[in-house]
Amino acid sequence: MNSNLKVMKFLQRFFVLFFFLVIASSQVNAQSFKKDAGKPKNVILLIGDGMGLAQVHAAKLTSSTPLNILTSTHMGMMSTHSANNEVTDSGAGGTAIATGFKTNNGMIGMTPDSVEVPSMLDIFASKGSSTGVVVSCAVTHATPASFIAKDASRNHYEDIALDYLNSPVDVVIGGGLKHFNKRKDGRTLTKELELKGFTYYNELPSNSTKGASKLLILTDSVHPVKMQEGRGKLLPNGTQLALETLGKNTKGFFLMVEGSQIDWAGHANDSSYLIAEMRDFDETVGVVLDFLKQNPETLVIVTADHETGGLTFPQGAIKGTYRFAYSSGDHTGIMVPVYAYGAGAGSFTGQYDNTDLIKKIMEVTGYTK
Repeated sequence: MNSNLKVMKFLQRFFVLFFFLVIASSQVNAQSFKKDAGKPKNVILLIGDGMGLAQVHAAKLTSSTPLNILTSTHMGMMSTHSANNEVTDSGAGGTAIATGFKTNNGMIGMTPDSVEVPSMLDIFASKGSSTGVVVSCAVTHATPASFIAKDASRNHYEDIALDYLNSPVDVVIGGGLKHFNKRKDGRTLTKELELKGFTYYNELPSNSTKGASKLLILTDSVHPVKMQEGRGKLLPNGTQLALETLGKNTKGFFLMVEGSQIDWAGHANDSSYLIAEMRDFDETVGVVLDFLKQNPETLVIVTADHETGGLTFPQGAIKGTYRFAYSSGDHTGIMVPVYAYGAGAGSFTGQYDNTDLIKKIMEVTGYTK
């Protein structure tokens, strides 16, 4: 009995000591990680327009390889309502993310009483960072416009194009050439932007652009076509080109990338369209995460401005047995996911509002809004 008692006491002491060693080790590792991560120099924000959790899961179900999006170890959930509606449009949703202010549906870059507010693109540029937008729609459309323009209507496309002249943005890639060059006022904004130092292309260049510090690439009159209709690698290759160009700045950069047509697939309740756009977006996330591996002083955020289509899987959601179902042909008011990677990613867990995203980004970068 005495021998057994001694053994039991020894084991108790051993496990207590082991427990405290594990705790101490985890604290050291946490402190080490925090010190190593530091403040991010680069911030890359990817917005899947209309992408809710169901859209991500749909892409997972139909993919033969793991999604890049789902490699995140830090995830949050974000509410999306606008100032005047429980269901936001892309203008108000984009504005809330870009500026931290709610606005009415249809407005961009300003509060409901038409007070203009700076976007995070403006803020990063004011700190000396380079900035860019890459989208698979017209660059004058609601989401990219929310980072560039200030207007009471997201539909004032020619006015939004004019705002690019006054924006501190350095790289612009997407469609919308019509709004720059076939204007009612007769101006040719591509030439005016060239005079401001931009190198202009009407398609993604096949040769190197290493000598360019400012890029304007407008590939289509209005919107690029669907992936199913041959859009090709505009979004992933455009993002790669933006990273190469913006990455020259030793002070860092801010880049917003939008998978624009996920939303349009949701409006159409078109599952094949949705999957093609989600795969394109996830490939683009992969391009960004490859950059992160080589540049650990980078924060990557993947999120959405709202969900579109009310996508569900009423018979379950296992590979080979799923059935897509939609409850709406419009946006819905459910929360959307936030996936974070890299320096400062731990600050983006939990549940918060879309206006809080910029506050979190400003906090981890050490900037003030």
